[in-house]
Amino acid sequence: MSLSVVIVGGLHADARRAAVAQLLADVPGSVVLHHDLATAAAGTVVRTIRDAAGLVSAGETPLVNDCACCALREDLVPELRRLADAGGTRLAVVELWDSVEPKAMAEVVVAGGLTVTGVITAVDPALVLPCLGNGDDLAEGGLAAAATDQRTVADTFARQLEYAPVLAVTDGEEADDEDRELLEQLHPTARRVVIGHGDLAGAALAGFDVEAAAAAQHPACALLPAEADAHGVSTFVWHRSRPFHPERLYAALEDLTCAAARSRGRFWLADKPDTLLHWDAAGGALCVESVGPWLAALPDAAWDMVPPVRRAAAALDWHAEHGDCCQHLVFTSPGLDRHGLEHLLEACLLTDAEYAAGRDAWKRLPPAFDALLEV
Repeated sequence: MSLSVVIVGGLHADARRAAVAQLLADVPGSVVLHHDLATAAAGTVVRTIRDAAGLVSAGETPLVNDCACCALREDLVPELRRLADAGGTRLAVVELWDSVEPKAMAEVVVAGGLTVTGVITAVDPALVLPCLGNGDDLAEGGLAAAATDQRTVADTFARQLEYAPVLAVTDGEEADDEDRELLEQLHPTARRVVIGHGDLAGAALAGFDVEAAAAAQHPACALLPAEADAHGVSTFVWHRSRPFHPERLYAALEDLTCAAARSRGRFWLADKPDTLLHWDAAGGALCVESVGPWLAALPDAAWDMVPPVRRAAAALDWHAEHGDCCQHLVFTSPGLDRHGLEHLLEACLLTDAEYAAGRDAWKRLPPAFDALLEV
């Protein structure tokens, strides 16, 4: 019997535990592995293995480089291999600790030669907006995975939610139509399974492509949400083929970041015309980073080294004059002021005169983003 591995994560611990319990009940020969990082301050991570009947084993693994997540990585694959070699286990459910993100763990498991058949994030719809609005550091809530962990609740939750192709959703009375619509618009391509009422086992064994999942999150080719407006929640997609003026955009960052519960995408600065920049905002905080050159900035010979999915994404945005360089930003939130947001974004673009001055002039504009990009 070959071992299948499903990863179940999410900051909503009650929903996550309910999803795991359903998998144990529904899949004969399944076990759940869980590494509790709450004990990391004492220098160890506690590992438990359970089946439907209860605790099978428990043990401790020391921290690696003072990092609880590193210890998890070092311990997880050997434990899964031991289960695979012993036989008799059909499904290993890896229940991630609260703030551990599924992308890194899925890639570790696959790199270890094991088969991940599903990645599931468990979600309580009533908690989606509170989590997205929570700009607190994980450390403030005892959720940091390492002493150097600088993530926030909001950005961690957003990545957990958007990476998983399957969402296990609670069916509580606390959630209303707006909560459910916000979840739908944040991850419209996800398969939703209601915990206790849907085929979660089927989702766990459906198959998972770690490379495709990574590509779907990469700023250059991310599958971003489309326009939507329902139950008081809107998704506004803004796409332009003219660069931002760095100073005007920088001056507008606070208003743009706070305009929506979640915003993401890729953008183009006039003073860095060859650089693809990533926009990632949640919880009132914005992260911007360079993710390398636009394809239009690469020599033709380098295109063969670019993944096909990246070339396909670039083709959709291709402009006769400047290739794939563009603005593609998506804002999702209840009560979104679409018109105000569009007006603010448009005001940050180069004017006709600035645009006509050409790239050499653009590069001489004040480099307002150098501090954020640590240039």
